[in-house]
Amino acid sequence: MGYLYLSIVVAGELLGTNLLKASNGFTRIGFSIGSLVAYALCFYFLSIAMKTINLSIAYALWAGVGIVATTVLSVLIWHEQINLTIVLGIILIVAGSILLNLHVE
Repeated sequence: MGYLYLSIVVAGELLGTNLLKASNGFTRIGFSIGSLVAYALCFYFLSIAMKTINLSIAYALWAGVGIVATTVLSVLIWHEQINLTIVLGIILIVAGSILLNLHVE
């Protein structure tokens, strides 16, 4: 069940981050409020997920999946450019997330 909550966290982060971009530096109130609500829900569901998932694993998955999905959305929705340096950085983050998930207690 913890991983279901963690998937809600990732979805909420994607929503919150894109609303934050749309808020234009908190100058558009509706998007600003939506972003803050999405982030608040992220932290709530993260706290529930961590009842059954170790902190390091939960945070690594949140970061790893979140950064890949955020990068894809930034290209598709916001038409932002990526380069080799960005791709290599993302690969390193995903590799770190995988290594943390292979951790045996």
